[in-house]
Amino acid sequence: MKKYRPNESKREKRSRHKRKVVALAFYLAAFVTAGIFGCSTKNENPSFTHSASLPSYQQDSYQSYVSETEQWLAENRAYKSDDHQLEVALNSPFEVTPNKPNGEAVLLVHGLGDSPYSFHDIAQHLADQGYLVRAILLPGHGSKVGDLILPSFEDWRGVVDHHTDLLLEDYPSVWLGGYSTGANLVTSRALEDDRVSGLLLFSPAFQPTSTAVKYAGFASLFMQWADQDPEDNMLRYNSLPMNGAAVYYDTVSEVQNKLAAHDFSKPTVMVLSEGDSVVDTAAAVEWFNRQFPNPANRLIWQGESAPSGERVIQQSMRLPKYRVSNGSHMGMLFHPNNPYYGTKGTVAICDNGQSEEGYNACLRGEEMWYSSYGYQEPGKVHARLTFNPYFEEMAAVLDSTMAATKTVDEGSLQHASTR
Repeated sequence: MKKYRPNESKREKRSRHKRKVVALAFYLAAFVTAGIFGCSTKNENPSFTHSASLPSYQQDSYQSYVSETEQWLAENRAYKSDDHQLEVALNSPFEVTPNKPNGEAVLLVHGLGDSPYSFHDIAQHLADQGYLVRAILLPGHGSKVGDLILPSFEDWRGVVDHHTDLLLEDYPSVWLGGYSTGANLVTSRALEDDRVSGLLLFSPAFQPTSTAVKYAGFASLFMQWADQDPEDNMLRYNSLPMNGAAVYYDTVSEVQNKLAAHDFSKPTVMVLSEGDSVVDTAAAVEWFNRQFPNPANRLIWQGESAPSGERVIQQSMRLPKYRVSNGSHMGMLFHPNNPYYGTKGTVAICDNGQSEEGYNACLRGEEMWYSSYGYQEPGKVHARLTFNPYFEEMAAVLDSTMAATKTVDEGSLQHASTR
């Protein structure tokens, strides 16, 4: 994958701003912005333009939705490589059909700046357990970062609602899963729909670490970009339009209002990283304890100082075997064998809040450690942690928690048969 090395003065300036504000916690899909009122640079790169319109998501069938979205991406994407077909495939919504169906389904929703590929490994695991799995594309994603200028909150909520409804037409049991901003969207839906069987939440972005993001909507009236960085990752965006930040904050406002008014009594798995620099994990833990009361629930805490509670599973992230120093916002999503983000993957996120020397060493492919954004340790170069050393253990927790609904249902049927 093509690497980009900015000139030293711009690089140092951007790193200094990022360290000040980890900041705009709305840059939640594992990258951190330059600051809500930071400089926005003019760039004629096609990635920073926007399409004439967003793709439709209201097709009558999921298959039509996938087909038409793929065609739209093929026509509108700003490509990062010569393999256009591969890039479209990696960024398109997808369905994984189980070999031995269990009659249940899962809808998965990615985060801000990301793509459905975020759930490539988790979706395959769930399908292996018998679930029909679908991953959708939030409007404005998968094509070019300039398209994040276009969507509204209604677009993001609308695509989640529409494809949840499509699954509910065909499946008696539907789970919703989301990463970061996607976790906000699926939680909001589940809190108002008793038909949802349970939730799978990865780095839920219920509360950003900074209050600055609440001003993104106002700031968007005066400036178009919160941050512009080289767009060289074919799996996700590196930059952020102010509108994307504003719509993210709309998801925060909605989910917080609904959590204040409702509990979610169905089984839930929540995965949090202690090293997460953009999500307020303490606030997420409070909501988990207060608003998610099911005894089958599990909170996986990747870090050294786990919150107390019988429902908490702690996983140390000091792992020299994997050269991991701590966990990150996106680190729980991918298997260590993932071809792009795994231990031998082709994609390294070197822009990780470290020194210019460390950044360049990472670009040269020198031995690196992995961490959250901004973590530094003498004698080590850190890229972003993009894989989960505990992927198999996490998957087993998903399986056992999701099986809790079957136990309850079977018990209820047996009880009813004896009356």
